[in-house]
Amino acid sequence: MRMRFAPARARGTAPAPASKSMSHRLLIAAGMAPGKSVITGMGENEDVLATLDCLRALGCEATLEGDTATVVGRDPKTMTPGILPCRECGSTLRFFLPITLLSPGETTFTGSKRLMERPLDVYETLFEKQNITMTRRDGRIFLSGTLKGGEITIRGDVSSQFISGLLFALPTLPEGGTLHLLPPVESRSYIDLTLSALHDFGISADWTDETTLYIPGNQTYQPRSLRVEGDWSNAAFLHAFSAIGGEVEVTNLRPDSLQGDKVCVSHLKALQQGFAEIDLANCPDLGPVLMAVAAMKHGAHFINTRRLRIKECDRAEAMEAELQKFGIRVTVTDNEVTVHPDRLQAPTIPVDGHNDHRIVMAMSLPLSVTGGEVEGAEAVRKSYPEYFSVLKSISLEVEEYGMESQS
Repeated sequence: MRMRFAPARARGTAPAPASKSMSHRLLIAAGMAPGKSVITGMGENEDVLATLDCLRALGCEATLEGDTATVVGRDPKTMTPGILPCRECGSTLRFFLPITLLSPGETTFTGSKRLMERPLDVYETLFEKQNITMTRRDGRIFLSGTLKGGEITIRGDVSSQFISGLLFALPTLPEGGTLHLLPPVESRSYIDLTLSALHDFGISADWTDETTLYIPGNQTYQPRSLRVEGDWSNAAFLHAFSAIGGEVEVTNLRPDSLQGDKVCVSHLKALQQGFAEIDLANCPDLGPVLMAVAAMKHGAHFINTRRLRIKECDRAEAMEAELQKFGIRVTVTDNEVTVHPDRLQAPTIPVDGHNDHRIVMAMSLPLSVTGGEVEGAEAVRKSYPEYFSVLKSISLEVEEYGMESQS
């Protein structure tokens, strides 16, 4: 799908969509809680649908009607092994891998080619030590064995999704577990979101110091009725329109949220004030939107960008390639990105979304100023299907131009 922009200034009020991060966590905790849980304020996007599909594949009842998800969970030890369709969602895959090791049998994980190629070395190392069989074959992942708790040491500078996956599983084991995270610990806020979801469902798990998590064993998830908070990660794109000259009020956000990406507000302010130095270690998902704003303001130097390379696409290289079409030079090294200040120019060819929702949304910022087209715009369905409708509601001129051929 190709979307065409005409130059326009964003004005108006827009609600932030439901937090994708919390949606995953609450749904999974509900699936592990024997009984009926009701979660309101949900959004319907590809990633959330992947988690619902996987819960159903494990024998849970899980439905989504409007903004309300109803989940009838079951004891994870009695979940039925099967085929878990993870679509393109790294969170879904990494959360469920340890959970499926709580019940006997082999589980098969499927998903997009890119997802099946994304690194899982943290789990592979741990599973090998525990004699758990994990193989990749024919674009699928096959997993069988029994997860063991106790003392577990893993790196802290990897995706927090590995740590969260273990946090979901360990409380149900007789021995529980202690997670020792080798510093530096990145994306701590996402770990705190998982702890918050566990607490909501009656599970005890907490930090004992800056690098250690203690999880008592023999715990049982309790069904709950809860509401999902707004998503600071996707709201960052709406806030960004104000940073480039618009006037957008973003609602449905909690100022006291544990979401680390609420730092977007201070980072956007820094980009408005001059050439900025920004550390993405704890907010890698903000990389594309901040780079787009940097290109439109005073430039910026970003550090700890390595993890941008293992997302839905290599986001560092994608932003380099697409911002170049606007006349902006970007320098990418192994763990740093510099957006050099220059005058924004209208692209002479369509920009490419790289099959990545955050690249598509990032490109909407300069396109709203210069006009132009973005190809592969359907990628927003992964996390924010209503994104272009929201842009229209805040006075931006954007329309679907045509459909790309489907392979």
